[in-house]
Amino acid sequence: MFVAALQMVSGTSVQPNLDAARQLLEQASAQGAELAVLPEYFCLMGWKDSDKLAVQETPGRGAIQDFLATSARELKLWIVGGTVPLRASDSQHVRNSALVYAPSGQCVARYDKIHLFRFDNGQEQFDESRVIESGAAPVSFDLPSLDGHSYRIGLSICYDLRFPELYRALKADLLLVPSAFTYNTGQAHWETLLRARAIENLAYVAAAAQGGLHENQRRTWGQSLIVDPWGEVLSQRAQGPGVVLAELRADRLSAVRRQLPALKHGVL
Repeated sequence: MFVAALQMVSGTSVQPNLDAARQLLEQASAQGAELAVLPEYFCLMGWKDSDKLAVQETPGRGAIQDFLATSARELKLWIVGGTVPLRASDSQHVRNSALVYAPSGQCVARYDKIHLFRFDNGQEQFDESRVIESGAAPVSFDLPSLDGHSYRIGLSICYDLRFPELYRALKADLLLVPSAFTYNTGQAHWETLLRARAIENLAYVAAAAQGGLHENQRRTWGQSLIVDPWGEVLSQRAQGPGVVLAELRADRLSAVRRQLPALKHGVL
């Protein structure tokens, strides 16, 4: 099964971002991908954190969700829209949600980001909790591939990457990490953490990132990549919009898990 991690440099208006995402989804489909993963904040990288409040949607209704459903149906593609701002429990917050759409256009899974990013190095300051309400539960879903194998897909978002216990709980064949890592933290830790999550869980990892200098002047690290269960980087893109494509092989997954004791009889 071919998987595509889509890298974007999203701007401050929703519709141009959706147009850019559609172009990448079409490219992924044309290259044979069955599953395509969009990065965190693919629909909006606003001038300020609270811009998310203005474009939030009710679960099941809204232009961003309609775009994902329509794209999945028209392109006959599994799509992970990572992430969409969904209504939270109060008017001052949103949920930062990864939504999974089957080729039928149906939303089959939703994961709300659990671990919210905080960072202060004296020059850059981030605190997602000011606007985002955290989720509480790990989420996985099953994807029956055209190759006849059913893959267990585990969902996570960006800062979750630093919490290995979440990934262990997912018991997945493929771990997805849509992200918008800062340039500083990405340069230091991004690839190391992604390869570690692959190795310790004996799973594939696909990380779709924001990558470049954005309209709001925020700079993101990029380096979208796909890693195999041995920790080998199969495909990667440094900066700028594009498609990172790699093949997920059930036989490779089984072979690695037979060699190492981290998995026994398919149970973590």
